[in-house]
Amino acid sequence: MSARTADTRPLGLRERKKQQTRQHISDTATLLFLERGYDHVTIADIAVAADVAKMTVTNYFPRKEDLVLDVRDVFVTSLARSVGERPRGASALTALRDAALAAVAAKDATAGFSGPEFARLITGSPALVARLREFHDERERLLAEALAVETSAAPGDFTPRIAAALFAGVHRALFEEALRRIVAGESDDVIAAALTGYVVEAFATLEPALGDYAIRG
Repeated sequence: MSARTADTRPLGLRERKKQQTRQHISDTATLLFLERGYDHVTIADIAVAADVAKMTVTNYFPRKEDLVLDVRDVFVTSLARSVGERPRGASALTALRDAALAAVAAKDATAGFSGPEFARLITGSPALVARLREFHDERERLLAEALAVETSAAPGDFTPRIAAALFAGVHRALFEEALRRIVAGESDDVIAAALTGYVVEAFATLEPALGDYAIRG
């Protein structure tokens, strides 16, 4: 990963070191979790293995679950960002369908793709499953807020929340199906092919109700 911010300006030495420390802690934690199991590794264990103070670990990762699921910010904002960046003439449905197809084609982590050991680590831990559920819920909430802004919805208008629930529900189902198939031992190519069909089918089902919703003028 390039040490650059979103606006492409190079990071300073301090910021680069912070990124490197964060990544080192995350990588060390992941190795321990895969080796011993998530529930059998403590924050203190991670600190010792990473050769940092326990407080350093918690400063970068306030919740133990986020040492595994460390793409939270990208994940929870992804749907709202897709809607916000859609071109003129594109509906929310088109933007979110295209985003789903692109994520599946790229075999992206935000679409559920991961190695078999990592997928088993996630699905085998109630704490991680619960944290993932929180991510999905937050992603839906942020999408609803974005749809409300994009459609200039009146206060109390329920439509953005319903639309967000339907759109985010498709993305959630795709994510869970990817994890299920990875744990079952299917290859990424086979999973991507199957999910591509599911994306097309799911959004075609939503088309009659939401095909003209939130078209960017």
